[in-house]
Amino acid sequence: MSYKDEWLVIEANDDIDEMEHREPSEEFLFYRAVANGDVDAVRKNCEQDRFMDSEGVGVLSKDPLTNLKYHLVVTTAMVTRMCRQYGMELEQAFRLSDFYIRKLDEIHTPEGVKHLHDEMVMDYAEKMRRYHHNNTNSKHINSCKEYIYSHIKERITIEDLADALGVSASYLSRLFKKETGVSVSAYIRNRKIDMAKNLLRFSNDSMIEIANRLAFSSQSHFIQQFREVVGMTPKKYRDTYYMVEWNADSSRGSRAVRGNDLPEV
Repeated sequence: MSYKDEWLVIEANDDIDEMEHREPSEEFLFYRAVANGDVDAVRKNCEQDRFMDSEGVGVLSKDPLTNLKYHLVVTTAMVTRMCRQYGMELEQAFRLSDFYIRKLDEIHTPEGVKHLHDEMVMDYAEKMRRYHHNNTNSKHINSCKEYIYSHIKERITIEDLADALGVSASYLSRLFKKETGVSVSAYIRNRKIDMAKNLLRFSNDSMIEIANRLAFSSQSHFIQQFREVVGMTPKKYRDTYYMVEWNADSSRGSRAVRGNDLPEV
C-alpha cells in the first residue's frame, strides 16, 4: 500500500488526530516579527516557551524528541523564507538555515532543541533588525550586495558585478558610492575582513589559510588590509578575541564569555 493509499484509509476510518491546530495567524505573526527584526517580541515568545507548548501543534513523530526536532526544521524553513521575502540576502538566509538544521544532529534533549530554537530565531531577528535599520538601497545595490555575499570567497571585480547585474561598470560604481558612501572595492574588502574576523575568533585556521580562503593575493596583503580596516594585525586580533562571544541582555547589559565558559547546547 502506498503512503497516499494509507492516508486515504486513515482518513476514511476517521482514525486521525482530533486535536485542533493553532490558528495559522499566530504562527504567521511570529514569523513576521522575526522578519521585521522585532527582537523584543521574538524574545518574549521565547521566554514564554511557546515553542515547547504542544497545545494546538501537530504530531510529526511519535518520539517526543524527534517530533520537536521536526517542528524546529519547519520553523527554520518558514523563518528563512519569510526573512528572504523581507530582504535578507538569499545565500545568507539559506546558509544560516542549513547551519541551524545541521546543529540538530548534536542535540539529544528537548531542552537542547528549545535552546537551539531560541538561538536561531533571535539570530535571524537581530540580523533583520540591522537590515531594516541600515537598508536604504535600490534594487541594483541590494542585488550587488547579494552577489558579493555569495562570492565572498572569490576575487570579485566591478566588472564581475556589472556583468551579473546587466549594467555598465561605471554606472554601478557611481551608484554604489552614492548609495552606500563607500566604493565597491572598499565594501568587498570590508566584508572579507568581517569574515576573516569570525575565522580568527572561532576557527584554528592559519593566517595563510584564511588569506587563501578569502582570495587575498597573499598572506602579507591580507595582513596589510586587515590592519588598515581593524587597526591591529590578525595575530593581535586572534590573541585578543579568540573564542570570545558577547552575550547581549537588554536588562543586564553585555558580558564577555571566553572559550570553555560558553554555555553548552
